[in-house]
Amino acid sequence: MSVDLTTRYLGLELRSPIVASASPYTRDPQMTLHFERAGAGAIVMPSLFEEEVEAEELDITRALEAGTDQFAEALDYFPETTSFIGVGDRYLRDLERIKSAAAIPIIASLNANSPGGWVRYARLMADAGADALELNLYRVTVDARLTAADIEAADLALIAAVRAAVQLPLAVKLSPYYSALANFASGVVAAGADGLVLFNRFYQPDIDLDELAVIPRVSLSHETELRLPLRWTAILRPHLGPSVSMAASSGIHTGRDAIKALMVGADVAMMTSALLREGPIYIEAVEAEMRHWLEENEYGSVTQLRGSASQGNVADAAAFERAQYIRTLHSWPTPREVIAAL
Repeated sequence: MSVDLTTRYLGLELRSPIVASASPYTRDPQMTLHFERAGAGAIVMPSLFEEEVEAEELDITRALEAGTDQFAEALDYFPETTSFIGVGDRYLRDLERIKSAAAIPIIASLNANSPGGWVRYARLMADAGADALELNLYRVTVDARLTAADIEAADLALIAAVRAAVQLPLAVKLSPYYSALANFASGVVAAGADGLVLFNRFYQPDIDLDELAVIPRVSLSHETELRLPLRWTAILRPHLGPSVSMAASSGIHTGRDAIKALMVGADVAMMTSALLREGPIYIEAVEAEMRHWLEENEYGSVTQLRGSASQGNVADAAAFERAQYIRTLHSWPTPREVIAAL
């Protein structure tokens, strides 16, 4: 039996539900061709951070103005700043190069810290040929005066501003830390998002005891991290309806992991860590495992599979969630069972 892996995400026709998500590899034009040849349905470029653009522009301005308070003629020694190719320019150039070479959809990613920055770069990415745009909502709020409502209102305003500025399909990558996630997800869609990516994976700093310094520490994901996006995809799929695209992200390492994501209602399964470890060719193994499972279980397509395990098939979703929580707590061996086994 031939299994159909084609899917739709953000209104785009994808030949596979496996998406090569944001990583250092997905911005390299040559590497993206390897992802395409291996069977990826789409590619998400890493985020362009507005802070990086601003910091570079500030450094250039400081360098050009150095000494001008003493020697005004020094201004004539340097070229106009418009002749420099900055962080933002390089990102857009890479996007154009990837689009010109790839036949599969290319999704640009943006993480800005101001409404103006979001709108400006969203437009530039659209002009550079992106097939869709992913807004990466990364925010660590340390101002104790701001409430959850303040933060949510600001995020929704940013989404609405981008939606008003571009016609591209628009996905929003969320964190799992909103206090009322189901309500906020509905607000994101109402603000103009065409889809959600669950979830943003935050990297926590570590402390170097030898250097007595805080250092960045990158840890690739583990398969157990898939449980959180599985849970919320299952909850949100019936809540948001079939017209809203959903991507599961974090902890997807195998074809069976991707099957789980589709079963709870995801349209695509996004992979980063496994591809960083194994390389682009690993997508072939993931898809082969998916096809084998679908054939063994008599599914003709991923469309037939999608949502079969979501909470849309449960009469009382809240009661279902609580029951699963209780069952998990009771799944551990009792003290008597442990003692008996000693």
